[in-house]
Amino acid sequence: MSNLFSLSGKRALITGSSQGIGFALARGLSAAGAEIILNGRDTAKLAEATKQLREEGAAVSELAFDATDHDGVRAAVDGYEAANGTIDILVNNAGMQHRTELENFPADAFERLLQTNIASVFHVGQAVARHMIGRGAGKIINIASVQTALARPGIAPYTATKGAVANLTKGMATDWAKHGLQCNAIAPGYFDTPLNAALVADPEFSAWLEKRTPAGRWGQVDELVGAAVFLSSAASSFVNGHTLYVDGGITASL
Repeated sequence: MSNLFSLSGKRALITGSSQGIGFALARGLSAAGAEIILNGRDTAKLAEATKQLREEGAAVSELAFDATDHDGVRAAVDGYEAANGTIDILVNNAGMQHRTELENFPADAFERLLQTNIASVFHVGQAVARHMIGRGAGKIINIASVQTALARPGIAPYTATKGAVANLTKGMATDWAKHGLQCNAIAPGYFDTPLNAALVADPEFSAWLEKRTPAGRWGQVDELVGAAVFLSSAASSFVNGHTLYVDGGITASL
C-alpha cells in the first residue's frame, strides 16, 4: 500500500515555492521521496528556501524563472531537462491577490492577475507537458482556490482567474490523458499564508471565517500535503480533470 503513495525516484517542479503553500508542498513531496525543484523570481528568497530544505535532508535544486514569460519558461524547462533529466511532477502554484471593489479595480492589476494566476499555468504546463507527452507519463497539479467555486466582495478578478484554473485543468486532462498524464487541481480554502496575512490579522474577518467554515478555523498549509501526495502518486492513476477542495467544508455548507 505504501508504494501507491511513494514518490521515490520522482522529480517535482513547484512554481512559486519559496514561501507559503508552495514551500509547504515542496517539503511534503520531499518527505514522500521526491527530488524537489524550487522556483521563484526572487533569487534571494529562493536560495534561502533551498538552504532550509537541504538542512532538513531534502534533495533540492533551484530553477529561477518568471512563470508569466512564455519564452523564458520554455527555455528554462527545456534547459533543465536537457541538463538534469525528467520533470515527473509539476505543481503550478505561482499566484497573487489584489483586493479592491470591482468598480474601482485597476486595469493593470487585473492584467497582472490574469498573467500570474492563469497564463502562468498555461505557460509552465505546456512547457513541461511537451516532455511528459514524449515519455507517456506525468502528473500536473494546478493550485486553484475556494474562489474557484465561491466569490467574496473585492476580489472578482481573482475569482475569475481561479475559475479559469479549474477549467484549464479540465482542458489539460481532456487533451493529455491519452498521453498518460494526470492533470488535476487542488482548491485550498482559507489558509494562514503570506497571501492572506491581512485577513489573518483582521479579528473581524477571522471571527466570520470561523463561523462560516464547518471546521471552525483557518487551514494550516501542511494540511494540503496529503492531497498533493495523492495527486502526485500512483494512487491517483485514474483521476483526471478533478478539482479537489481542501477547505474545511466551506464549499459544502450555507
